[in-house]
Amino acid sequence: QVQLVESGGGLVQPGGSLRLSCATSISGSIFSLYAMGWYRQAPGKERELVATITGGGTTNYADSVKGRFTISRDNAKNTVYLQMNSLKPEDTAVYYCNAKYQYLPKMYDYWGQGTQVTVSS
Repeated sequence: QVQLVESGGGLVQPGGSLRLSCATSISGSIFSLYAMGWYRQAPGKERELVATITGGGTTNYADSVKGRFTISRDNAKNTVYLQMNSLKPEDTAVYYCNAKYQYLPKMYDYWGQGTQVTVSS
């Protein structure tokens, strides 16, 4: 059973920074095949994409976080990170880690339990 465990959330003032981590139980050589992502869900809203990174390091960001957030991965540690700078109150949400790998005909799709990020003065 694959496990994804997020950490690093908390309460931060507007303009502050947080670094989220997602440690996975995906075995080393396989982890690099997975596309990893961070999503978030604010109260009363649908879950939305924040950022993704392929095994080769290609990144993609939601327009709302471009220039402020940076996704990265350490394939040796089977871990993905989200560095969040210049945080705004609208970034308040539960942040979820996701791992995806398609090996036809199967799609492997795993989620963490989430970590709360609250941006407030």
